[in-house]
Amino acid sequence: MLSGRPRIEPRLVPHADSVVVKEVYLSLQGESSHQGLLCAFVRLTGCHLRCAWCDSEFSFRGGARRAVADVVAEVVAMKTPRVEVTGGEPLLQPGVYPLMQGLLDAGLTVLLETSGAIDTRLVPAAVHKVVDWKTPSSGEADRNEPRVFESMTSRDELKFVIGSRADYEWAVRELDARRLEGRAFALLFSAVFGRLAPKALAEWVIADRLPVRFQLQQHKYVWPPDARGV
Repeated sequence: MLSGRPRIEPRLVPHADSVVVKEVYLSLQGESSHQGLLCAFVRLTGCHLRCAWCDSEFSFRGGARRAVADVVAEVVAMKTPRVEVTGGEPLLQPGVYPLMQGLLDAGLTVLLETSGAIDTRLVPAAVHKVVDWKTPSSGEADRNEPRVFESMTSRDELKFVIGSRADYEWAVRELDARRLEGRAFALLFSAVFGRLAPKALAEWVIADRLPVRFQLQQHKYVWPPDARGV
């Protein structure tokens, strides 16, 4: 149990061959070390978290159930070398695991955008995991699942989305308390769009000489912040 709320355990379900999909589209990767590169996106429906600054609430419901093979075929037809599986929270759906494996089998570089609230040990080893470690201003920091660190490797990234100075100071304490500096995976610090000025976060990182990658949500500066399919 985490703060009295039940853990969501990852599940492998035999013959899970479909997922509920909100949207599939081609764009440029807006975040992570893959930022700026051509990328397909498969956004799955559903999330058990309700972050105060969530920018994808539209993915909480709706969408259509689709066969994994059909989704893989659509992505392959986009002729991009990489794809991100995102949400919502994609790990809520058992079909996400065969989906990721199918995309890998098609020869694609596969990224997974997931919260830090679900253990990632069942994710195929070749997938690049970007784990969003929730900060206090999200309202969901008590859902963070420390077991995610056990399966993170040098291809993975841990992201802190910072909404305030208090969030920043909490994140710095997390780096120390959990001994995250020097771990194999990369550390990302990102400002909540429209809530914290990127310049402020950049200056804090510089002043404290943090060993993190400062990043912006590139797509929100290229297209309107509420644009879909970008």
